[in-house]
Amino acid sequence: MANTKANQTRVVWDGNMAAAQALRQAQVDVVAAYPITPSTPIVQNYSQFVADGNANDGEFVMVESEHSAMSACVGASAGGGRVATATSSQGYALMVEVLYQASGMRLPIIMNVVNRALASPLNIHGDHSDMYLGRDAGWINLCAYSPQEVYDLNFIAFKTGEDLNVRLPVAINQDGFLTSHTAEVVEHFSDEDAFGFIGSYVGKNPMLDGENPVTYGAQTEGEWHFEHKMRQNHALVNSLDTIRANFKKYAEFSGREYHPVETYLTDDAEEIIVCMGSVFGTTQITVDQLRASGRKVGLVGIRVWRPFPKEDLAAAIKNAKSIAALDRSCPMGTTGALYNEVAAVLVENGMSKNLLNYIYGLGGRDTTTEHLSGIFSDLKACSDAGKRTKPVVQTINLRGKMLSFY
Repeated sequence: MANTKANQTRVVWDGNMAAAQALRQAQVDVVAAYPITPSTPIVQNYSQFVADGNANDGEFVMVESEHSAMSACVGASAGGGRVATATSSQGYALMVEVLYQASGMRLPIIMNVVNRALASPLNIHGDHSDMYLGRDAGWINLCAYSPQEVYDLNFIAFKTGEDLNVRLPVAINQDGFLTSHTAEVVEHFSDEDAFGFIGSYVGKNPMLDGENPVTYGAQTEGEWHFEHKMRQNHALVNSLDTIRANFKKYAEFSGREYHPVETYLTDDAEEIIVCMGSVFGTTQITVDQLRASGRKVGLVGIRVWRPFPKEDLAAAIKNAKSIAALDRSCPMGTTGALYNEVAAVLVENGMSKNLLNYIYGLGGRDTTTEHLSGIFSDLKACSDAGKRTKPVVQTINLRGKMLSFY
């Protein structure tokens, strides 16, 4: 590992504990939450920190629903506090109304989302249905592939969302159980160093400032609503510059470097898989296996889901002949959301590539190196033929007859 400016200690944490410890070290003023599997240990651990007097005077507010949790976060953030929460799946769905309120009011709330399938049928295991549900809610969305990344991205989230040039809420996504309940080695900072990186909270137009009264959640109608939403979108798009800057600062601070788009052996790759989440690690192993046999394959991981890093992705896939976009959510009547983003990048940059869409891992279904090798074989067939030779959308590891459509 690179030389670091901050001393670090190695521990074994799962993704949930990594998130809870980051919230504690960030000296959050309020965590308002309602427990839901598989994110419950985040708020359970944080509440224990509060009970033990180890949360720097932070408050844990237990509410009656996830809608109430985000509503309480909105109130606490508007009041001038550093605020966070955590949720999953149905709880995330119940929050959606208030997610739009938080982003529209430009409140830098931090939310750890432990990605889990949406009912029905009911399923407690991980896929990206909840993350996809809220992708247009105006939140910055970061994606962690491991417990270490969960820990790191929380600090970057606080520093980014609270930046006075951004002032937007941030979600840190991790795969349910595959990351949240998987214990790995995590390198963490002392409380002093961790808080030093983020810094003290700087409020903007706090409602509890009685000398300077402000209004939140005003009604605009047609005269000004369009302008407000476009300014909000402008801030979200431009937040990518702040995210990049904070990735760089964090690399100097920790020795761990992050990018809006993560690449692995893509420079000369003829076939590339684009994905998000914990499957990135499995795909890395697959790439190494195929490279050892002489295949020119590569991997791209989306670290920043919103704002979508179009330029970074275009640079990462420019040399490929064939590309597969992996979506861990059912497309429901169209192609997958990540596929659509990749397709848009190809069109905008005038790139002619063979692009396939694979639906995988719904409800926690396993995806192995064998499955991923099969995808690379499909892509090579397209590259060799100079055209798409497979259906646009296919499924991985579906029981019974493999479905393909479009």
